[in-house]
Amino acid sequence: MFLQCPSCRSTRIAANHTGRKVCTSVGTVAGAASALSAASSGARLGAVVGSFAGPGGAAAGGVAGAILSGVVGAIAGGTAGAALGDFLDENVLDSFECMECAHTFSVDTD
Repeated sequence: MFLQCPSCRSTRIAANHTGRKVCTSVGTVAGAASALSAASSGARLGAVVGSFAGPGGAAAGGVAGAILSGVVGAIAGGTAGAALGDFLDENVLDSFECMECAHTFSVDTD
């Protein structure tokens, strides 16, 4: 896509991606928090798998299961947040800035 500033007609345009940055951060934190609050099932599964290595394995497996569920939740939340942020950048926010005159604008795709 060829972008041009609607104010000064410059082609030196930068994308801000403000929505993506904010929504990805919020989604990652929310996903990790919700996964860690429900980490008992991950810890339980890790303890069962680790129990084949004895009592130490059960404890290590429980901790690993809880951590892994938090990581998976953070990834899922961050991915969903990035998708929402891209949508907001494209449809709501002024997601481009002219490097010549500092004018911010969005692109009408219609």
